[in-house]
Amino acid sequence: MRIPLNWLREFVPVPADHRAEDVMADLVRVGLEEEDVHRPAAELEGPIVVGQVLTKEPEPQKNGKTINWCSVRVVPDGAEQTLTGEGVDPSGVQGIVCGAQNFEVGDKVAVCLPGAVLPGDFRISPRQTYGHVSAGMMASVRELGLGEDHEGILVLSTLGLDPELGADVRDVLDLRDEAAEINVTPDRGYVFSMRGVAREYAHATGRPFTDPAEAVAPPAADDAGVPVTLDDDAPIYGNPGCTRFVARTVTGVDASRPTPPWLASRLRLAGIRSISLPVDVSNYVMWELGQPLHFYDADKLQGGITVRRAAPGETLTTLDGKERTLDAEDLVIADEVGAVGLAGVMGGERTEVSDATTAVVIESANFDPVSIARTRRRHRLPSEASKRNERGVDWEVADEAAERAVQLLVELAGGVAAEGVTDVGERPAPAVVEMAADYPTARVGVEYTPDEVVETLRSLGAEVEVGETGDGGAPLLRVTAPSWRTDLQIPEDLVEEVARLRGYDQIPSVVPVAPPGRGFTRAQAQRRRVAAALAAGGHTEVLTYPFVSEEQNRRFGAATDAAADALATVSLANPISSQFRFLRTSLLPGLVETARRNLGRGFRDLALAEVGRVFLPSGALGSPEVPPRGVHPSAEVLEGLSSGVPAQPWHVGGVLVGHEAPVGPGAAGRAVDWQDAVSAALDVADLLGVELTVRQGAHHAFHPGRAAELVVAVADGEAVVGVAGELHPQWLEAEDLPARLSAWELDLDALSAAAPEAVVAEAISTYPPSTQDVALVVDAAVVAGDVRATLAEGAGELLEDVALFDVYEGPGVPEGTKSLAFSLRFRAPDRTLTADEASEARAAATELAARRHGAVQR
Repeated sequence: MRIPLNWLREFVPVPADHRAEDVMADLVRVGLEEEDVHRPAAELEGPIVVGQVLTKEPEPQKNGKTINWCSVRVVPDGAEQTLTGEGVDPSGVQGIVCGAQNFEVGDKVAVCLPGAVLPGDFRISPRQTYGHVSAGMMASVRELGLGEDHEGILVLSTLGLDPELGADVRDVLDLRDEAAEINVTPDRGYVFSMRGVAREYAHATGRPFTDPAEAVAPPAADDAGVPVTLDDDAPIYGNPGCTRFVARTVTGVDASRPTPPWLASRLRLAGIRSISLPVDVSNYVMWELGQPLHFYDADKLQGGITVRRAAPGETLTTLDGKERTLDAEDLVIADEVGAVGLAGVMGGERTEVSDATTAVVIESANFDPVSIARTRRRHRLPSEASKRNERGVDWEVADEAAERAVQLLVELAGGVAAEGVTDVGERPAPAVVEMAADYPTARVGVEYTPDEVVETLRSLGAEVEVGETGDGGAPLLRVTAPSWRTDLQIPEDLVEEVARLRGYDQIPSVVPVAPPGRGFTRAQAQRRRVAAALAAGGHTEVLTYPFVSEEQNRRFGAATDAAADALATVSLANPISSQFRFLRTSLLPGLVETARRNLGRGFRDLALAEVGRVFLPSGALGSPEVPPRGVHPSAEVLEGLSSGVPAQPWHVGGVLVGHEAPVGPGAAGRAVDWQDAVSAALDVADLLGVELTVRQGAHHAFHPGRAAELVVAVADGEAVVGVAGELHPQWLEAEDLPARLSAWELDLDALSAAAPEAVVAEAISTYPPSTQDVALVVDAAVVAGDVRATLAEGAGELLEDVALFDVYEGPGVPEGTKSLAFSLRFRAPDRTLTADEASEARAAATELAARRHGAVQR
């Protein structure tokens, strides 16, 4: 927002020698943000004076254009010539060529004499043109840097001016004023006015503030005004669409009168283009008091005014000339014929005020900020009015703003205030906040006395009642927020105001001391180790979105179709995409989609991994009780909140596709398969000190014969903590993914619970091992992992490792059986094993395998 300094000086004393930079520095102290400085006269140099056209001789040219050869007097007749410089005529009359046609002999205009410099470093000097020497230029609004109008030169009489010849145009048009531009944050809409800025400047400097609203004395409401009905019995956003509507009428208006230069200059410096007198008056009052107004041509209104929601399919042509189809949530201003404006945003074309308007109805109303904001966004229709209405407007100033507009229309447009004042609706109840006087000290860390707190809050315009002293030794304050501060709702808002107005510079910068002995929790450290180990092993860690489709949850979140039907999921009330409106129950959907994206971009060899949360609801979601505002929730409320949050265990998973190492000359490369997925899962478990059992599994997202269940021993038996293998080939083909894509996923929280408190490295024996092989023939249905586990159990404590190195079916073994060859490595920690000791251990292992699985040595 731009703040013309001379306008600001009407409401608060600003030293005469203060520049815009000084004003911004003061405003920064109360939390406003500086943006820019605007000085219209800064780009104007040299003699730019008032001149009067003495002669105008049209001269048609061969190119079809007609130029005017003019003589222009720039010094009063008979006065001493004081203007000097090359090209300045001593007689005080300049010969000037002008291509504009919007002036006549006798008009007073802005003349740039030789030596003048206009915006853009445009220098004026005598020059030969169209057969004449033009010693100057009659300037347009745009050439002076005052606006975009370039259709003709600036005729001062059209502005209601009759200045003395030779007067400096910068003084005539009040161009020597300057403006400070500040940025207004969304929560401080009350600053979007000269009234609000002046109040903040008074807070910053301690200088007295004169409220412009108090200088206006509006008449009392009666029943003789324009009939207005507020028809919004079912508020959409929790509040009525319109809480207060003030209407006044001014008759006998001459809307064609020019806007006075002082008013146009202030608006121009504030960044508002002068349009017409009625529009400029509306904008002036809005800028001064912060209350948006709208003017209707009274003769174009049909009957009374109704504030209501738009009817289905209703249309409105707004002032920008666009026909808009309205939404049922849009709040509109309507007469008996239909909508005449989008409430608080923009008026309609049908009742627009024009130069022919003689009677004006003034609207000064308060609307629901949420409703205005949604309408503005829905129609992509930003305006200065909506900018203020959607932040909240002082509901007490509506009648003062309407009266101020009446005064200006009577004074400047020759109007007459009609009898009758409409004021309908109810003023909202001001917010009342209770706070202990020592609460700001406790929250900010600066010692504020109770008197300082009370004084600061009262300086805001708030009413403060000081109650009895509470348990903490400080009095309880009951604070009624002023009508223009709709942002003051809770004690923390008041604390912020105390800190802001007492001075942010009074708050010391203290670096908090980190408490000793803290670090990662056990679970955090385990997750870090897992992520680091996967990255070191060649995986790329990714972070995927937790939002998935229902089909993705069904496929990866449960092992069977029946389990998928019973799977509990969390559905988002306001999803980013309607397709992905569920929270994930597995990491694999996101990992597979990431692999798809990378494959589509030419990356063929991928090993991706993620450590993240999944969401597994087990009951009703949400809290049965709404937490109270302004106080710390009780333990019961917090417990209710926690019980409504779904379980969010940590999982770790990965996908692998392509080759283990890049294919190159002499390196054919090995394609990754299900064994790599199983190996990655086992590595994670091994890192945490957990022993996983791998056995044949079944999962409808995985290949029927290449899916492994990952099992861990628990106190009451065993638990499945993950799955690994190749994804189902039919699904991969349907999804246009590679024919072989391996994946794995583990419940990291379950592994953490099963992990020992500390992983202790085993001592490395310095004695040599003794390795023996055994080949066992078993039934083809026997799982090799079960046989391996049996051999490990039977071999005893001398066994260091057992590994399957061959599986054979064919000639030499009975039909329906298979041969499993294992390598058993034995080692003693304190001696060298004899061949007999190793053989005895192997025999014991083989004997146990024979009893359990019917194994026969081959």
